[in-house]
Amino acid sequence: MSETARETMSEATSQAMSEAGEGTNRKDRAKSDGFNWGTAIAMGLFHVGAIAALFYFTWSAFFVAVFLWWVSGSLGIGMSYHRLLTHRGYKTPRWIEYFLTWCATLALEGGPIFWVATHRIHHQFSDEDGDPHSPIDGKWWSHMGWILMGKSMHHDTTTLARYVPDLTKDKVHVWLTKYHWTSNVIVGIILYAIGGLPWLLWGVFARVVFNLHATWMVNSITHMWGTRRFATKDLSTNNFLVALLTWGEGWHNNHHAHPVSARHGLAWYEIDLNWYAIWTLKKLGLARHVYKIELDHLPPKPALVRDLDAAGVVVAAAGND
Repeated sequence: MSETARETMSEATSQAMSEAGEGTNRKDRAKSDGFNWGTAIAMGLFHVGAIAALFYFTWSAFFVAVFLWWVSGSLGIGMSYHRLLTHRGYKTPRWIEYFLTWCATLALEGGPIFWVATHRIHHQFSDEDGDPHSPIDGKWWSHMGWILMGKSMHHDTTTLARYVPDLTKDKVHVWLTKYHWTSNVIVGIILYAIGGLPWLLWGVFARVVFNLHATWMVNSITHMWGTRRFATKDLSTNNFLVALLTWGEGWHNNHHAHPVSARHGLAWYEIDLNWYAIWTLKKLGLARHVYKIELDHLPPKPALVRDLDAAGVVVAAAGND
């Protein structure tokens, strides 16, 4: 993404937040909006299905769930929703971008427009009033309370368009957002036809619930417990366990210091499977303009990063492919 495009996105996002009142305390506004019964019932049913899966265990069903966890959590949430669509840390051909985004819809965390808009808000107001899911509003709130109360990601299309002008102009992303739930229906039917109830319960219900909580740990745990390499203005930390459960997203302090970097695990011991996959795409000629941070190339005291625009300056100075 060019610096001009990055500046335009940053300005559009800031203006939208101001107009929509996103700079105010979202927890208080969510309480006034009331309990989100539809989301709560759906989440409850999936948790019931995940518990039921324990009584229908087979090794084949378990390995199907692990494979789909990688597809939805790594190819989908980490590589697509987060590093590609939200921060534009690298570029791919359109067909790969759409495929990775479809994989992300399997995580059942909302469509790309919902997810990306929420995450951009999070970076704009990280651990301040306006952050959708900060532990300063409570540990439970940051983990999943923010999903159950108020509008959360379910803003109207007009508001979302101002947060993600790059995605709302793309008809495929609009379609994937509107029908994000269809991927699990299709996969669920296929799994049931091949492996019966065990494959369905493990491949959809147990896998979705596990991945949801893993993703939510990035919002909650990595803003409470872990180590801090960079002196960012938020509470972000690097957490090894969360990194393992999210294919590399747990190196959160690294990420908040340098949001545009497609590489989150900066040291050799910081396992970042999402980065390894992006690196592989680059070597195959399927990813380009891959922004990455390397510790050896950083100045002694890295600049404090608050938004995408500032992050772009730091990353460009640190080097990219």
